[in-house]
Amino acid sequence: MDLFLEKDDDPRTLAFVAERTRLSEESLATPEMKADAEALQAMMERQDRLIVPTRRGNWLFDFNRSRDNPLGVLRRLPATQTPRPDAPWETVFDLDAFCARDGKRWIFGGSVTCPFEPTRVLLRLSDGGSDLTRFLEFDLEAKQVVDGGFDTPAVRAQASWLSRDEILYFGSIDTFSATQSGWPRVGRRLRRGEEPAKADILFEAASTDVTGYGFVIDPALGGHEGPETQQFRVFMENHEIGKLSLNIENGDGIPRRLPLPREIGFDINHSHILWLAKTDEQVPSGSLVLQALTPFGDQPLGKERRILVEPAPGRAVHHFSLLRNFAVYSVDDRLSPSLYVLDLTRADAEPQRISLPDGIEALYFTPLYADLHLGDDTLSVIGSGFLKPPARYTLSLSDEARRPVSASPVLVAEDTSPAFFDAEGMTSLLLEASSEDGTKVPYHLVLPKTWTEGELPVLIYGYGGFAASLAPHYSGTTGRFLEQGGAYVQAYIRGGSELGPQWHTPVKRHGRHKAYEDFVAIARDLVKRGYSKPSRIACTGGSNGGLLTGVMLTRYPDDFGAVWCRVPVLDMTRFHKFPAGRAWMDEYGNPDDEADRNYLLSYSPLHQIKPASEQAYPPVYIESSSNDDRVHPSHARRFALRLEEAGHTPLFHEYGSGGHGGAGNSAEMARRTAMGYSFLRKTIMTP
Repeated sequence: MDLFLEKDDDPRTLAFVAERTRLSEESLATPEMKADAEALQAMMERQDRLIVPTRRGNWLFDFNRSRDNPLGVLRRLPATQTPRPDAPWETVFDLDAFCARDGKRWIFGGSVTCPFEPTRVLLRLSDGGSDLTRFLEFDLEAKQVVDGGFDTPAVRAQASWLSRDEILYFGSIDTFSATQSGWPRVGRRLRRGEEPAKADILFEAASTDVTGYGFVIDPALGGHEGPETQQFRVFMENHEIGKLSLNIENGDGIPRRLPLPREIGFDINHSHILWLAKTDEQVPSGSLVLQALTPFGDQPLGKERRILVEPAPGRAVHHFSLLRNFAVYSVDDRLSPSLYVLDLTRADAEPQRISLPDGIEALYFTPLYADLHLGDDTLSVIGSGFLKPPARYTLSLSDEARRPVSASPVLVAEDTSPAFFDAEGMTSLLLEASSEDGTKVPYHLVLPKTWTEGELPVLIYGYGGFAASLAPHYSGTTGRFLEQGGAYVQAYIRGGSELGPQWHTPVKRHGRHKAYEDFVAIARDLVKRGYSKPSRIACTGGSNGGLLTGVMLTRYPDDFGAVWCRVPVLDMTRFHKFPAGRAWMDEYGNPDDEADRNYLLSYSPLHQIKPASEQAYPPVYIESSSNDDRVHPSHARRFALRLEEAGHTPLFHEYGSGGHGGAGNSAEMARRTAMGYSFLRKTIMTP
């Protein structure tokens, strides 16, 4: 039995990991790999990158990595100045120096601003890139950790501010405080110096939920006038991934569930809730709905619904937000984006479409101010494409007095990222493949400058699960591969929500095979169109995408020339044995249910391995992290061992840190990608 590989400290596990990692280093750590790593690291540390600042009071803030500070520094600039790389930025928090003093590796995960005193924040620090989070109170004005301030243990946690001196803390500090998935369920009123376990409990999600979370909305802080300007709390119960209940508590200690469907996405402010329907329970799936919020009435949710976006084939709402006085949302029609704003202060207001510059394949937006209660309704809008470096635009929706602008708002160009690679002569194409059931599956193909028909080396990336959407994006890392003659494909297979919620639901549980059929259909479509051949096509993906690539190896080995499998889920009969995996059963099914188990076994990569005497597999590189606490590295370890036992020769590399997302300093992250590129160079890049 190979279950000993589930024990991280078992001597046999340590020996297995060390030996296989050594062998992969011997194979992939070539001079070309080192050149790639150096180039990628230099790219990550460039100091002329595009800056998307966050404003607190009279300062703009940015987190920056450099050669001297590979873990990064939090820095600030007077808000009167333009946030460009050559501006006189001042370091506020040096993470490298902090880690050196603390004797531990922390990864910066952002900060939680105190709206009651914006110079105070909770630094969100991940333990080595894992899901374990420490919240540390920091004074941005004094530029130092607050003496005697909040400093929570490194556990799975969330936090928000209740007042200047209290935080709402959800932390998996013990079995009582954690759900069966290991995420926090109990929300506490935590004061400085107080032990979390002794803090007053304000809210409890169920132990069978995935997690709980909460935050405060205080209309008075935002300058809103009127009789109902009291603070109220919002609590969320995440029952399953994608299924939740929202509760409003207006100071009487009684959370009231909002009568909304459970399968929604949402945002909320002092006066409205904006929600995206993912089923037909109350409105058609794919509808974006605006409703008034009355937290101090008997019915906290207004009955009138305004549908801002009607569902249509190929239409998807991915980004939406409520600011102080505006709703903002983007709509993709067959992956083509548009942007809308709606003035919430006028009952008769109609959505306004914002004109976008030419050539934008994807966009996202983020409020300028760090907290909903602070500042005005100003957005940073970032547009980009596979071959178009991101550009930042400002969208000002209110004037200096925080009143909505009277004229039609327009995007104001601010800055553009430098090009990280020479895209001259490269092409980005949106194509479609026909899946086994006839479904048209879109994908982007990004072509290098020169290539030979039928011999094009192609790397296909996919995910296909949990309604996660992929979007075109500019990447210097991908550009490095393109410059070396490779082509890149991004696959919009079912299981995501790129074409709306209905793109996800057919693939859940016993429909999972459709995602795999979609993905291999794209590989075959590339061959049919004359771009490539199977031996020159590689696939890659991480987490659920690692499962995808594992299935490609074991189910469709003749369609690929290489498989790069990252932090994968591979044993579909035991994923729920680890706490985080229990949250995935709504997506995959329950391995303890006979019907579900039989279906899971039909594609579980670990159980579908055939002996080398029966089936040759393309080269496979399996990558994992020792401190991955979301997908346990035993999935990757056991898969590699079983492949070996069946007569195959996989490459396996387990990194000592980085967690599920591969976080680390710039050198570590660059080397991780370069090792994968070295694998591709030895396989599909070599005729």
